[in-house]
Amino acid sequence: MSTIHDQAMNYVYQQVLQRLLSFFSRAERTALQLLIQRLVVAAGGMDNIGHFKVLVNQSGSRDCCYTLALLRAAQLSIAGRAPATFQLRVATLRWNGFGPTALQNMHRSYGALFLYDDPRVELLMVDHREVLPFDHQASVSDGGREAHRLNLLLIGHRRSFSEELEMWDDAYLATAEYYGQIARWNNGVDAMIGGESPRRQQYFLDGLSRAVQKAAIAGPLVNTAGFETLFPLLDGLGGDYYREFYTEEERTAWRPEGQFEACRRTGFVNINDMFVSKLEERWPLLSEFLGYQADDLALYHGDDEYAEPVVAAHLRGLQAQFIEARTYEAGISEHLQNRLMEMRRKQVPEPVCEQWLSMFDSLQESEHLRMQAQAWLSTNFDLNQIQLTCLMFAPFIDSGAGLERFLRHCHPGMLVALPDLHRAMQGLHAPEQVLKWMTDVSGLPVRLIIRLYAMGAISLPAPSEAASREEGAGVNDAVTIVDRKAEG
Repeated sequence: MSTIHDQAMNYVYQQVLQRLLSFFSRAERTALQLLIQRLVVAAGGMDNIGHFKVLVNQSGSRDCCYTLALLRAAQLSIAGRAPATFQLRVATLRWNGFGPTALQNMHRSYGALFLYDDPRVELLMVDHREVLPFDHQASVSDGGREAHRLNLLLIGHRRSFSEELEMWDDAYLATAEYYGQIARWNNGVDAMIGGESPRRQQYFLDGLSRAVQKAAIAGPLVNTAGFETLFPLLDGLGGDYYREFYTEEERTAWRPEGQFEACRRTGFVNINDMFVSKLEERWPLLSEFLGYQADDLALYHGDDEYAEPVVAAHLRGLQAQFIEARTYEAGISEHLQNRLMEMRRKQVPEPVCEQWLSMFDSLQESEHLRMQAQAWLSTNFDLNQIQLTCLMFAPFIDSGAGLERFLRHCHPGMLVALPDLHRAMQGLHAPEQVLKWMTDVSGLPVRLIIRLYAMGAISLPAPSEAASREEGAGVNDAVTIVDRKAEG
């Protein structure tokens, strides 16, 4: 019975492979053969391929789904011509910013590729430092939701007043910690497979470098080799990337405990050069076969895959309004100009640029954009406008150096309580109403505000002059289109 079942499943897998290959161009079929060769070499030869396990991260994005399809084609191609093929671990980090579209994209692509119930495939998700079987219907746990909210605020507050808020730096830190742990779980994996371009890799590493400095666990990270040296870099950061914010009793252990290898052996295999087709040529594979659906406003994410587009525009508006003494509308316009400039610099097709910009047409009234962004932050991170404004000012670090400025701008009635606020942030006795005000305004418990207060200021390097010049190129063209959209 088992033999008959295995034969039937092998037939199904080969049918899946044939249909998958029917969506590949000739160049993609050639790239697939090169991918197979690369995996065989990484495994140490075809004799070892059956014991070779690879990890691929899945976020439900367009590129992640495409990478997974290439790997599945390689896995099934080897299975059709050899006694064994490599094992595949597909994992995702669950966090508050994950929307239902991404989860459905993952579920549909897993089903289309027949990953469910294939013993050669592990489908996993990590929620609140616990490794679990993937479940597209499960919401983020209450503990995970609260941890992500607190960590986003803590990392966000670790900056100077004048430095622009990088809202998603905690996502880089959480993702890096997840990479290091999921690669060691349950006997580990031999290699992580990634399709990120060198530019995208560097963008991630730059975000991680900011985040580890804000988490006070390392200085600026120096890495010129991209993800090739990612895992040695992660090993050097230690086991718990949030250890400076929480006491040992407050920390959540990675679970299931005792199932993580102490010595990790994982390398990195980049397959970005296997992405031989143009974006528009991949749509039949993505949409017709994998069932991928694009979120309209996430049509073009740019290098920062964590940023919610409407929230990113909202933050730029708040930066202009509160920090730069300009208008909210000026900040939004500037943000759209810069993003459109970036898209054109990367030669994103003009129809895509126009479509992306048109997504904001219904939000032309700044109040509509403000309300939609705030609704997203409230739904996903339980963060209200008052707490977001507090985060913009970052008033707590460096012994509350920016506290008086924050009060004068946003809460002048609390200036009389300034001495009490300082005492409370030093862990000394203060009136109960002062403690409640601190929590309500920041969204943080007093114990964590006290820890931020005790942390010194950090100074992150400014963007290089060359990068600034590159960002400034083409702004006039972008302004023309943004202004035309606003007028139309």
